[in-house]
Order: sequence, then structure tokens, then C-alpha cells
Amino acid sequence: MITDHDVYKIGSLTRTHGVRGEVAFQFTDDVWDRVEADYLFLRLDGLLVPFFLEEWRFRSDDVALLKFEDIDSADDARRIVGTEVYFPKDLTPEDLDEEELEWQHFTGFEVWQDDSLLGTVTSVLDQTANVLLVVTAPDDRELLIPAHEDFILEADHRQRRLLVSVPEELLNLNS
Repeated sequence: MITDHDVYKIGSLTRTHGVRGEVAFQFTDDVWDRVEADYLFLRLDGLLVPFFLEEWRFRSDDVALLKFEDIDSADDARRIVGTEVYFPKDLTPEDLDEEELEWQHFTGFEVWQDDSLLGTVTSVLDQTANVLLVVTAPDDRELLIPAHEDFILEADHRQRRLLVSVPEELLNLNS
């Protein structure tokens, strides 16, 4: 049985599209396209259920239209709209070219400093000159960490973890 530990969230299904059963997929990571995955997991009634991809096409940088096998009408598609979409960690490539990745790719990564969990990247602020990772700490505080090579020591794409070295003074600015 697939558990939350085996997958990570890459987006959600936002609405139906047309009458053939297509759905709009708002995503934070296009990994399914980069590795040409055959399936994605949807959370239905608390369970992670595999749905096999029939075809897809991109509408924008963060929206794709997906057609799943056995979802053949707008009514079928309506039943899965609003669900979260997950990707299996074991299909995540280990040899990602980090130069080609957008900072949005790191949404959902845990952020660690030394042996301490700082939190999880919940979004990325990239409208300013300095890109910031918005990290939600375990106590629900919001930390802003500069997305810069000087602070990010290591990225483990398979485990979805960032190892950082951020000065305490900078972390305390967020408090």
C-alpha cells in the first residue's frame, strides 16, 4: 500500500475542461513530464489512488490539461476535481540538472539546518530581485529564506529535503 511517505504533492485538479473528461491540473513540479510517468496518485477519501495518464498538454507554466484513462466524460472528471495530486518519490530522478530547475520546484521540500527541521517550503516569492523560499515552521511561524547558493548546501530531490546554512540573525528577522 502506498503511504504519504512514498509520495509528494505536486499540485491539484482545479476544474473540468471540455466534454472528454479532461481536467485542469495546477502544478508546482512538472516531474511527471520530465520522466514521462505513466500514472499519478490522487487522494480520494483519504486514500492515495493511482490514475493512469492517457495524454496531457501544457496550458501555461503551471497548468496542464490531463486526460486519465477511464475518465471519459465531464461528469467523470467532476468527481475528481478538487483532489490533490501526488508523485511517487521512487520515480523522481536522482540526476536532475539543477541549473534548469525553477525555484518553484522546491515547494513541498523539508528544510533542515544541521539536525533541526526548520519547516516545509510552502511557496516561493520570486517577484523581487531576491527570490525567497517561504518556509512554514512546525510551530506555524513563517520563515523567509533567501534562495541562494550561499545558503542552500544540498538538495535531496528523492527525499524532498534541503539542507541549509542560514545565519540565526536572518532566521530571527522573520519572527
